[in-house]
Parts: sequence; structure tokens; C-alpha cells
Amino acid sequence: MFAVLKTGGKQYKVQAGDTLRVEKLAADAGEKIQFNDILMLGGDKTVVGAPFVKDAGVQAEVVDQVKGEKVINFVKRRRKHSSKRTKGHRQKLTLVKVTDILASGADKSGVKAAMGAGSVSVKAVEAATPKKAAPKKAEAKAEAPKAKAKPAPKADAGADDLKKLSGVGPALEKKLIEGGVTSFAQIAAWTEEDVAAMDEKLSFKGRIEREGWIEQAKELAKG
Repeated sequence: MFAVLKTGGKQYKVQAGDTLRVEKLAADAGEKIQFNDILMLGGDKTVVGAPFVKDAGVQAEVVDQVKGEKVINFVKRRRKHSSKRTKGHRQKLTLVKVTDILASGADKSGVKAAMGAGSVSVKAVEAATPKKAAPKKAEAKAEAPKAKAKPAPKADAGADDLKKLSGVGPALEKKLIEGGVTSFAQIAAWTEEDVAAMDEKLSFKGRIEREGWIEQAKELAKG
């Protein structure tokens, strides 16, 4: 008598006493397992499943957990980006020995079903997944109000238009106002120490002297 079983996406024709390597199963060496996906039974009478034969099974004993032969994968890319890559792989397998073929009664045998190493039951997933508690209206917290951005500093109503100075635009005027400079008279009265300090604030050293701000401010202050 023989059977055709399905495991790991592959089909195997087996008889009692056969030893075969299948995709890795979640079982230890010496453990007894049972394959329940039987596609066909053969012998005195042939039975073909639709897709599986009802109540049929193949029992086996796990001999060892092994690895398949090493497969070398070589990839070479030419043209614009030339590259080479060599990658090896050894498939994890389980070595089993078929002990018995059951034409019926497999459902009541009590033998552990053969499952892939990555298989997880739905009940186990549900048990491991914590349930989210429904939010209570009384405990709901109101969202904290968003902090309003501080408005950019503006010049006083009576301040001078500093953009009249050579090389001063809106951005530079904003920096001057932030530094407390709002009039031409202030610039006209700058000392060397004031110029050095403002150079640091404006982040471009020497520009005040190159553009001649102090001289321009004196003329503009006169009106």
C-alpha cells in the first residue's frame, strides 16, 4: 500500500518504511507525527481525494533536523552599473521515516499533526494578541491647545525704512530690528565696538564698512 501526501507545498509518494526529507517541521528528533493531507491511497483499491482523502493519514517518526545541499546563486549586472553578487543557501529540512499508512481512523489516532516550522494556529495568534479596551467617554482627554507661533518683530510706526541702506533687504532689516536698530540715527552713531558687535549678529563680517552704512545713515538721518 502506498500514499501520496502533501507537505511544504510538495507531494511525496511513500510506503511504510520509506525515509524522506521534507520542508522543516516543528517537531523534535524521535517524535511521532502524522501527515493528514493525503491526496491518494493506492494498493488493492485506489482512492483519490477531492482534494484530500477523508480520515486518511500517514504516520512517521522524526529522525533528525538536517540541511539540504548548498545552492550558489550568482548574479551579475552589466551595462551602466556593473556589479557581481554571490549568495549561498541551504534549505532547512526534516528527515522522517514512514511507520504506517492509515486508510481510515486518522482523525482519532491522537498523533500530533505534522506542521511547518513557521506555522502558527489561529487560536494561538488570538490568544497572544491583547484586546484593545474601548475608550471611555468620561476619561477622554481633550487635546491640548496648540501653542501659537510668536509674531515676527515689527518696527515702530515712527521707525526709519532701513531698506534704504545699500544691501539691506527685508530679511536683513528684520535682523536689524531684532537687534534693536530701528533708525538711521542709531547707525550713524555706531562706534567701532558697535560695528564689531553687529557684524557678529548679522553673520557677515565687514559688510557694514564695505557698504558704507554709517555714512549713508548720516545722510539719510538729515532727511
